[in-house]
Amino acid sequence: MGNLASALQELRAERKQAQARVESIDQAISVIELLNGSGLVTRANQPGRIISAASRRKMARAQKARWAKARATAQPMALARTTNPSAVKHTMSASARRKIAAFQKARWAKIKAQQKKAA
Repeated sequence: MGNLASALQELRAERKQAQARVESIDQAISVIELLNGSGLVTRANQPGRIISAASRRKMARAQKARWAKARATAQPMALARTTNPSAVKHTMSASARRKIAAFQKARWAKIKAQQKKAA
């Protein structure tokens, strides 16, 4: 019986030392997180913000009103395009596209030939 009591006492002492070690590791982790700026440890135990359905509806209505007001004061896109002549979109002719494609093919052929020559 004496052996069991001493074994139990040793195990409890080891558990106490292990708990102290875990606490010191947790403290070191929290210090490093504070220095790093993450701060996740302090936020993890706090509950989230609870908002009632009625409050969410009010917030949605208010946000929609803000967007409507912003849209009312902003210029329509059609007017903005016609008033700014530099914003006119130009299309490229088929012959111009062919010229660009021929130039690019020649350019890539030259680059590949240089790579082959170097290898």
